[in-house]
Amino acid sequence: MHPQQQLSQILPALNGVVERISPWQLTDPTPCDEFNVSDILDHMIVLGGSFGYLFRGEEPPEIDAPAVAGWVPAPEFTKTMDDLLDAVHSPGAMERTVPTPLGEMPGETFARLVAFDGLIHGWDLASSVGADFEVPAQVVASVDEFARQALTDDMRDGDMFKAATTPPAGASALEALAAFSGRSLR
Repeated sequence: MHPQQQLSQILPALNGVVERISPWQLTDPTPCDEFNVSDILDHMIVLGGSFGYLFRGEEPPEIDAPAVAGWVPAPEFTKTMDDLLDAVHSPGAMERTVPTPLGEMPGETFARLVAFDGLIHGWDLASSVGADFEVPAQVVASVDEFARQALTDDMRDGDMFKAATTPPAGASALEALAAFSGRSLR
């Protein structure tokens, strides 16, 4: 499955999760140990906003997360994810070499990493706030196949990625991928 197709499913599903977050859930912990719910939203708005520019071959401006305590930035999040999806579909986005936080790489490879990150952070948010995160099984399987090839042991530095954990018996495919990414399933 092409990463544009993956992101066309993942990003709207993420928007749906964020629309269901209540202000009192912003400080709730997530399976991503370094981030609470608000931190993940900020992380995704800042990086997603920057990535949109990179996919278009443009230099990103400095992007700040909305700083309003006790308020869920759902409109800003949705605008950022919609723009990112538009950028991924822009002419040349998959063919150009993109300067990423992991070094330069083809846009298609970077889009696959963005899909992996979005899928895992979507699961983080949904599992933290008790929301459904409906992503088709074929999308999860495609992202999983890429992640298991791309995520090497030397990338598991404890910061960006932790050591894989063992998913419990009966875990869904998305939960198994989250465990592979280093999340502890609660």
